[in-house]
Amino acid sequence: NYRLRDWLISRQRYWGSPIPIIHTEDGSMMAVPDDQLPVLLPEDVDFMPSGRSPLTYEESFLKTTAPDGSPARRETDTMDTFMCSSWYWYRYLSPHYAPGPFDPEEAAYWLPVDVYTGGAEHATMHLLYARWFAKAMRDLGVFDEAMGIMKQHGRDPEEITWGEPMLLLRNQGQILGEEREGDFVLASGRWEDDKLFADKIEVIDPSHAPKEFDGVAGEIMRRTENILRVGNAEQVTVVELLPDAVINIPDIPGENSVNQLKHHLEIQRMSKSKGNVVNPDELVEQYGSDTVRATLMFAFDWQKGGPWSSRGVKGPRGLIEDVWKLVTATDPAVGQPTAAQIRDLRRKTHQTIAACTRDIETFSFNTYIAALMAFRNVLQDAAQTALPGSDAWNEAIETLLLLMAPITPHIAEELWARIGRPYSIHQQAWPISDPELAKEDTVEIAVQVNGKVRDKISIPVDIDPETAKSQALAAPGIQSYTDGKTPVKVIYVPGRLVNIVVK
Repeated sequence: NYRLRDWLISRQRYWGSPIPIIHTEDGSMMAVPDDQLPVLLPEDVDFMPSGRSPLTYEESFLKTTAPDGSPARRETDTMDTFMCSSWYWYRYLSPHYAPGPFDPEEAAYWLPVDVYTGGAEHATMHLLYARWFAKAMRDLGVFDEAMGIMKQHGRDPEEITWGEPMLLLRNQGQILGEEREGDFVLASGRWEDDKLFADKIEVIDPSHAPKEFDGVAGEIMRRTENILRVGNAEQVTVVELLPDAVINIPDIPGENSVNQLKHHLEIQRMSKSKGNVVNPDELVEQYGSDTVRATLMFAFDWQKGGPWSSRGVKGPRGLIEDVWKLVTATDPAVGQPTAAQIRDLRRKTHQTIAACTRDIETFSFNTYIAALMAFRNVLQDAAQTALPGSDAWNEAIETLLLLMAPITPHIAEELWARIGRPYSIHQQAWPISDPELAKEDTVEIAVQVNGKVRDKISIPVDIDPETAKSQALAAPGIQSYTDGKTPVKVIYVPGRLVNIVVK
């Protein structure tokens, strides 16, 4: 239960939605006539700070006329930008529709919004206003015509809660800073009580640390300007660098400074002050945007997030490189593949379609990419057979690229063109999994003796119960548990297990 008591609706700012009110010479106020809506902000305004809205100085906006022709002045306060952003998806349905906020035909087809994604703060900010707008529009009858059209098309408008604009809210997780070890240093100088005033700092490999040292040896745990906190297994010592202290960092050529010393970083929120911000522009420059995009989708559960790891780039990068080789460097094979090879490849193709379709619907992008990696492995093995060049191979490659398109859009587009398919891959239909082709020929089941798993066997999926029981009784792993005993009952649970009860 929410009460919008003090919504900041009137602001002395340029950015916002103009309030459609005019002030007449006699001091009264009146709404802008419908045929003069919407009121648009002027584009050429002076933003010099004056304590007043820049609209108060813009005469082309400020001066207007009342319906009776008398001079009037526009309201120069603007409404909160939520007045626009709280219903934009309705306008996006038909942005050029003049008779109303949206085309009822489009609304009847598209509404409500299937998924709303955003940070956790949206649940109490933007989404709250969006829901308020939806309820107000519902009560004003704005959706009535769309509801009537829904009925004409066989869609029941009563199934839709028109006061709730979104069916599902999903919040993305936060990417945290990467854990990092600080430099291991040898600090030498003079002691004053428990503090070392260092005239020399040398970064070394911890394995080369001397057993006895008159200064401080350890990892830099924290650094504030020229104050270091250096820790080892025994204690943390404060080290203050003298103004003329010599700093030696072997991995950084040239003269070194205190700002080049790395301190320890825990897993925590990224912040410039903590020095753990990862610049995506630098990653894109080094690896390419597709690799960075795939890494962000693969490294974390989308709704949970987690710490960034520079090592996490390796997997997605390898996937892209391997797919490139599969498409560009695999020549058609000599000879014909066997029926079993074709069947196995098509099965994996359609199983991957099913897995990726399920994962993208549930925002499980990390397992989506894991399925692509597994499919990559299947294709690498298939490339060593007579499959390349066959219809099954071509279907698999096309499917792989179509499934990669949402994850690595640029590489997918390039490879789609290389195999001679029509532009653009992003305009193609989503692949559909055939359940019959995806079905396994065999299934692994557990063999139990008196309720305890003793072996596992692989059987055809369409095996008859008696044959399944016979194969279970013959399984090598159960013989020591059944020798000299009498099976009194054999229970078969299709596709799962056989339980042999012995005495």
